[in-house]
Amino acid sequence: MDIINNFNKIKQQIKNNSSQEVQIIAVSKTFSLDHIMPLIKYGHNHFGENKVQEAEKKWSEIKMKNKELKLHMIGRLQSNKAKKAVELFDFIHSLDSEKLANELSKREKAIKRELNYFIQVNLGSEEQKGGVEVSDLKDFYNHCKNKLNLSILGLMAIPPNDGDPEKHFQKIFNLNKDIGLKRLSIGMSNDYIKALRYEASYVRVGSAIFGKRN
Repeated sequence: MDIINNFNKIKQQIKNNSSQEVQIIAVSKTFSLDHIMPLIKYGHNHFGENKVQEAEKKWSEIKMKNKELKLHMIGRLQSNKAKKAVELFDFIHSLDSEKLANELSKREKAIKRELNYFIQVNLGSEEQKGGVEVSDLKDFYNHCKNKLNLSILGLMAIPPNDGDPEKHFQKIFNLNKDIGLKRLSIGMSNDYIKALRYEASYVRVGSAIFGKRN
């Protein structure tokens, strides 16, 4: 399986379907560094992980050597893992509670490091998924932005699995615009082309690049 060919194919599809700059986050969770290495050597710098512990083992050393690498936290983040997350990650896509936001802000100040954040919105009020409820979004955004001064780039959502991601992409696109944010973290291996229609600026693509997970 040719990871570079897969990556270039996705890059071309994005170019054909979007007029704006789109960042591909190569979702490397569960894959070993050896498996990911061809893409790093090829010059791609943005990778996504969903567990702090796994990311720490895999990326700590190589990130010290390669300052261009940017690591994205795309899974649920517990506030007790905030300290390590702030040391290791550059982007957090799953900011979803005041407790977590307060802890991240505290940890940022402690080591004088500023991360970029996406607020995760729970579009379908699904208990098993993280994310802020739509009704709480404006208050939560104001808390993060005005009280804590976090660098909020935009919103993130994982659409409910109800067969039609587009209506959810439309909803998150509208919410993003209402707040006045510019970037959107939407779209994964199975629906990123559709997400591009709603001005996705970060797409999280794993299996379409690296192959099936074990």
